[in-house]
Amino acid sequence: MNTFYIFVTIWVFIAVCTFVYLFYESAPYGRHIKNGWGIEIPARLGWIVMESPCVILMIAYALIVRDQLNIIHQIFLLLWLTHYVHRTFIYPFAVEMTNPKMPISIALSAFFFNIVNVSIQAFGIFYFTEYASDWISSPIFIAGLTLFLVGMFINMKSDYYIASMKKIKGPGYHIPDGFLYKYISAPNYFGEIIEWIGWAILTWSISGVVFLIWVIANLFPRAISHHRWYKNKFENYPKNRKAIIPGII
Repeated sequence: MNTFYIFVTIWVFIAVCTFVYLFYESAPYGRHIKNGWGIEIPARLGWIVMESPCVILMIAYALIVRDQLNIIHQIFLLLWLTHYVHRTFIYPFAVEMTNPKMPISIALSAFFFNIVNVSIQAFGIFYFTEYASDWISSPIFIAGLTLFLVGMFINMKSDYYIASMKKIKGPGYHIPDGFLYKYISAPNYFGEIIEWIGWAILTWSISGVVFLIWVIANLFPRAISHHRWYKNKFENYPKNRKAIIPGII
């Protein structure tokens, strides 16, 4: 147990360092792809590889302790897999990727990150956190579940809005002007942050908080980079639009 918390503390420190670094160097995939990051592979393959531990490894951990999982753990598992089965095996084929290549270094680094993150989530929630039988009816769980579902809806709706734009206006990048894109440049990241705030609340665990810290460390700077990219690419980009928090940032 103490070893787990020591490791988690180190992992959070790495997240803070990553947060600072990503303000200076955007991860080179998608619209921010650049040369010099090694061999490139098909983006769909890279996406599946890097997200796959979130499905396969989480199921493996659950199977190991399947006799000890109660209904609350099963709900956590269902929510997790709902997000990541879509993200891993549906989303890459449901959208047209403007940049069809991804550096293998990015895919592998995300792959190993997800191995660590899934392990922290599984150990923290399945092994180290106890839940009362009435946890699913508690106000904390209900509030967290609501945020999780709302965030997942915003995240998915935003992603598919961009995909629908490409079908209507053609391949490439366009200025989005519907849904929450009226207010921010990265509503998909805004939604995902809300989603994992909900996860941290509904699981009421150190593991959930740690993952939320990493989500913010990765997505907040990338949202700023997206916003800057839009403004540089499109002269007529709306000047009152923010990056990730409506009306604020």
